[in-house]
Amino acid sequence: MPAYRILSSDSHVVEPPNLWEERIDSEFKDRAPRVVREENTDQWYADVDTKFGMMGIAGQAGVRFEDPTKITLDGRFEDLPLGGYNPEAHVKDMELDSVYGGVMYPTQAFLGYSIPPSDLLSAIFRAYNDWLADFCAPYPDRLKGIAALNVDDVQDGVSELKRAEKMGLVGALIPVRPLEHPYDHPTFYEPLWEEAERLQMPLSLHVGTFRSKSGEQGQVETQVTNVVDFNNRDSYMRDSVAALILGGVFDRYPDLKVVVAEYEISWAPYFIRRLDDTYTERPVGLQGYRYKKDVLPSHYWMNNIMLSFQSDDLGIQLRHLVGVDNLMWGSDYPHAESTFPKSLEILEQILEGVPADEQAKIAGGNCARVYRFN
Repeated sequence: MPAYRILSSDSHVVEPPNLWEERIDSEFKDRAPRVVREENTDQWYADVDTKFGMMGIAGQAGVRFEDPTKITLDGRFEDLPLGGYNPEAHVKDMELDSVYGGVMYPTQAFLGYSIPPSDLLSAIFRAYNDWLADFCAPYPDRLKGIAALNVDDVQDGVSELKRAEKMGLVGALIPVRPLEHPYDHPTFYEPLWEEAERLQMPLSLHVGTFRSKSGEQGQVETQVTNVVDFNNRDSYMRDSVAALILGGVFDRYPDLKVVVAEYEISWAPYFIRRLDDTYTERPVGLQGYRYKKDVLPSHYWMNNIMLSFQSDDLGIQLRHLVGVDNLMWGSDYPHAESTFPKSLEILEQILEGVPADEQAKIAGGNCARVYRFN
C-alpha cells in the first residue's frame, strides 16, 4: 500500500429513476425527468419530450480494461453498479479500489444543462441536491457532494449555493459553457463569485456541462461528428477558464477556487503561457481587463485553479509547469472512463519517480485541502 491516503476528486453518483418523481417540486411533476424503457436502452426524458442523459457508459467502470469495444451508450438501470446510488455500496467499492474518500458529481443531472426551460432546470437541481446530501450524509468524512447550480438567473444560483452549503455539500457545479453571458462579464456573475468565496465553496467546470446550444453537438446524428466533439471537448472549458482569469474574476475574488474536472493536465502548460503572452504582448485594443496587482495571469492560475485528472502520465511529467499544489487525482467511478478497479495500480504507474511529498499531494492531499476532508 502507498504511504499516502488516496482521495478521488472526481467520482459520480448515478441518479435512480424515481429521484425526481419523488423529490421535485409539485408544480414540475409533469415535466420532471423520467426514465422510459425503450427497445435497446433505458432513456431519460424531461419537459415532455426532451431527451438527455445516458444509461450505458454511466456505469461501465472496468469494461475498458476487459474489452473497450463493449462500451456503449445503451443500458438498463438494473445493470448499473449499486455503488452509483447506494452510499454503503459506494464506500465498499472505494475500499476495493484502495480509495478512502470521494467527491461526488452527478451523472444525469449535469447532462440536464441541455434542458432549455430555466425554471425546470432549477427545480431539477434542487431535487438532485437534496438527494445528494442524503446520499453523502451517512459518511460525512468519506463522501463529499458537489451541488449543481443553474446560473441563468444568478440570484437563483446564489440562493441554491447557500442552501447547498447548509446541507453539508462542499462545492458547486456551474456549466462549462453558460447560456448567455461568458464568465468574464463585468457584473452578471459578481454575486455568485462573492458568495462562493465567502462560503469557501469551490466552483467546478466539469466535462459535459454545456448550457448553451453548443451542448447539442454531443447529440448530433453522424458518428464522425460525435467523435470530433468528444476529442475536442476541452475547447469550451478553455474559453471559460480564460474568461475567469483574463476577466479579472480572481483579481476581485482572490480566495475563490475553481476546479476543472475530467480534462486531464497536458493541455495546461502552453495554455498558461498563452495567457501571460496575451496579457502582456497584445495590442492595446485587445488588452481588456487590467489587474489591480502587478501580476500575470499565471499568478491567478497557480492561486485559484485546480485540475482534476485520471491518468495523464504526460501531465505528471509537466506538473511543475502547472503547479503540484493544483493537481488532484480522481477515479471517475463508476463511469466507463474510470480507473476503477485499478486505481492504485494506475496511480503507482503515473507517479513513479515523483517525490513522496508530491505523490501525497496529488493522490489525496490537495483534494483534502480543497474539500475539507479530515
